[in-house]
Amino acid sequence: MTRRAERRPRFAIAVTVLFFVLLYLPVGVVVLFSFNAQKSLTVFHGLSLRWYEAFFHDDVLLDSLGMSLRVSLVAMAGSLVLGVALALGLVRARGRLGSFAGLVMLVPLITPEIVTGVAAMLLFKGTGITLSTGTVMLAEITFSISYVTVILRSRIAALNPEVEEAAMDLGATRRQALRLVTLPALLPSILASAVLIFALVFDDFVLAYFTTGVDPQPLSVRIYSAIRFGVQPTINAVGTLMLLGSVALIVLALAIPRLFGRRGGLDLLSGK
Repeated sequence: MTRRAERRPRFAIAVTVLFFVLLYLPVGVVVLFSFNAQKSLTVFHGLSLRWYEAFFHDDVLLDSLGMSLRVSLVAMAGSLVLGVALALGLVRARGRLGSFAGLVMLVPLITPEIVTGVAAMLLFKGTGITLSTGTVMLAEITFSISYVTVILRSRIAALNPEVEEAAMDLGATRRQALRLVTLPALLPSILASAVLIFALVFDDFVLAYFTTGVDPQPLSVRIYSAIRFGVQPTINAVGTLMLLGSVALIVLALAIPRLFGRRGGLDLLSGK
């Protein structure tokens, strides 16, 4: 019986391996053909960086890249400020109102993003606001607040309130205790949330597609517009760079808690 229990479930392992192969094989093909020496999407003719050079000489794609970076930075900063304040309020709010508000914050996380995108577009057009870079930033900030709040809420709940009370007993005001005691304790989670939000917003397509204007467009929307007329090898290079950037940001977000002496980086998702 013991030997049978210790046997590896070969079928489950095979299914898992097959799943990851099907999931990442297309991504691997995109990365491989981004180094293709010829303008072919079916036959690999050798290694070359010509498509990366073409990307860095394409003014349209570079403008879209710049817009994506600006939107990501603004969304990161705005969602952090509002998310930290909201998380503090939800943890310290008592009664049914606090519980209801906490439940409402989970709705954007489970709502299909296309619903949020269409709703944001209808709101902007219904109020006479022209779709532009500003509307993309507003939509991304609104969508990202929930992520910051959920991550920080459990971390704030785990803090010992007596530390902040001790600071006030020593003469600090409530604001000073918040600034000098509570926020420094939350710094690892805040930084990790910032990196995570930046990565999510930079790669976002659905919300950006419904709220962007004509020009400039975020890089994800520009890529979609380009592939409707045929996939160019330059798009493979852009996709590879976006993939590497996103992976680096996610790894950084998970590593930040360790840099501050916290436990495993995956605890970020639970706010520990």
